[in-house]
Amino acid sequence: MDPADRIAITDLISLHGHLVDAGEPTDTLFTPDIEYDVTDLGGGVIVGPAALQEAAEALGDNNPVGHHVTNIVLTEAGPDEVTARSKGLGVMSDGACGSVTYNDLIVRTDDGWRIHRRTVLARRRPLGR
Repeated sequence: MDPADRIAITDLISLHGHLVDAGEPTDTLFTPDIEYDVTDLGGGVIVGPAALQEAAEALGDNNPVGHHVTNIVLTEAGPDEVTARSKGLGVMSDGACGSVTYNDLIVRTDDGWRIHRRTVLARRRPLGR
């Protein structure tokens, strides 16, 4: 994978937390038909940036105050597709913290790399149980 692409994709994934935590639009991160699967968190599959923004606004104060992404691993899946696996930590306003795994399909578009599909898996038990 080209080092410039690797940097751009890693920055894309990292930028997600900054934008979400600030309540800023995230449409520059996603394809127009993003499939954001939060089924494991009880939210189903959310399609499109506008629906994703609406879902975040509906959660209101139940959103984490901090989204932190670590352990980003990228794998080429095709000439203009990359899979990404990363860890996410969500810090709540009361100090509680949760852990998730993000599984992403990232595609090259005319506007650069964008997340096309994200599956969020909750980490509730140690050692993959």
